[in-house]
Amino acid sequence: MTEKNRIYITHLKVADVPWHRLTTAYGRGTDFPAYLTVLEQMRDLASVKESLYELTTNMEHQSTLWHATPFGMVFLCRILEKALAESGQNPAAHFLAGELLDFFSCILQCFHDGDEMEHAEALPLFSDLLKEEYLWSEEYDEEEDEMRYEEDEVFPDDLFYSFYYYSWQAVKAYQDVLEQVPSEFAKPAAEVLELL
Repeated sequence: MTEKNRIYITHLKVADVPWHRLTTAYGRGTDFPAYLTVLEQMRDLASVKESLYELTTNMEHQSTLWHATPFGMVFLCRILEKALAESGQNPAAHFLAGELLDFFSCILQCFHDGDEMEHAEALPLFSDLLKEEYLWSEEYDEEEDEMRYEEDEVFPDDLFYSFYYYSWQAVKAYQDVLEQVPSEFAKPAAEVLELL
């Protein structure tokens, strides 16, 4: 991982990402900041479960990753770090830590499956994913989005592969967190580390 990408991943803020212009499995990532806030706060199990479900189903669908996925992974890595630290005294954090580790394994498996196939080179920088030419329209129009999906090349090959590559890089940047988990999370964390 280049130092430039590592710095970008570790310094990125939720507000820096134009979520409403990034694709997900079921539309756009407009609501991602709200879901991430709920997870970050870890106040009650019901809202954590609901937000986690919304994020994970929109970030991965049938082994396909989306434009919002690598950005979501950056913040889920930070949330995992906090959840692991609070897992001993907060049931919502304990639940979240286990679920996130399982989800990370799923995302990394998607990366490896894609990596074994013939693919384009990833974009040189994580930040390249936010170049204007790759972002969807400022105003959400479901019909317009559907028409765009019917085009032959919805995503250029290098951009599409970057959804996978930078989702993996996001987790790689927080590898040290996975190496220091409480013992009860050692097995799922080891599975994630194996996929890194």
